[in-house]
Amino acid sequence: MRISSLFALAAVCLPLAAQPHPKDVRGSSDHPLFPNRMPGYSLSNYQQQGFAAYRFRTKPPASVEGRYTRIHYYLLDPKAHPGGLAIRRNYENAIKAVGGQVVYSDDNVSVMKAVRNGAEVWAEVQASGSHAGRYYFLHIVEKEAMQQVITADAMAAAIDKDGFIALDIHFATGKAEILPESRPMVDEIAAMLKKRSALRVGVEGHTDNTGNAAANLALSKARAQSVTAALTAAGIAANRLDAAGFGQEKPIADNRIEEGRAKNRRVEIVKK
Repeated sequence: MRISSLFALAAVCLPLAAQPHPKDVRGSSDHPLFPNRMPGYSLSNYQQQGFAAYRFRTKPPASVEGRYTRIHYYLLDPKAHPGGLAIRRNYENAIKAVGGQVVYSDDNVSVMKAVRNGAEVWAEVQASGSHAGRYYFLHIVEKEAMQQVITADAMAAAIDKDGFIALDIHFATGKAEILPESRPMVDEIAAMLKKRSALRVGVEGHTDNTGNAAANLALSKARAQSVTAALTAAGIAANRLDAAGFGQEKPIADNRIEEGRAKNRRVEIVKK
């Protein structure tokens, strides 16, 4: 279901802007759960953390851990302020339209939660009831347990036994950038290769079947190359590494369900 089409269900008749503003802070973006911000706002502050805890303003407060995103929006024309209630209602109706619920709401804040890609997502929008306010704020946590890092010795044992190991290395959505929470896993790959100085490996990228096959193939290659670049930067000789991408060609789980797609999005370290 396209979230962007659901904002028309908002209680107020304020259409939400569909495109980012040229004055958005560099490197920022709207969160995928709320891709369409209120009109007239630029994105003035943006922060993401791979794993953090945020204390949502429910009563009593609820502390939720997972992938954290903080977004600040700034109204460019103060005369066009829609009012805090209109902002909060738009986000509340958006979350309801995708099967979520409002957990708590008062005159300044709304706390919501929904299930997205099989994971529970909590969101808080802070918007003052005053028409003089020029900011509103989003705090979003995609709930998950801290990723467990596989040790260098465990990787070596798996490669000795099976000839390869599949790793859940996280990348920015649609990009080859390794996310901070997966850097420790890449460090363990480097440590394993330093212990096994004669070992040559293939670094093979794989995706699920979502989207275009050609784009998935290119993305998987770019992600494999990103991992090899990180390993060479850690001191591993480039001639010990072969990067390759297979896109969606070699699934290991059912692409019809999210759990299966998550397993198919992987990087394999393969003994040469």
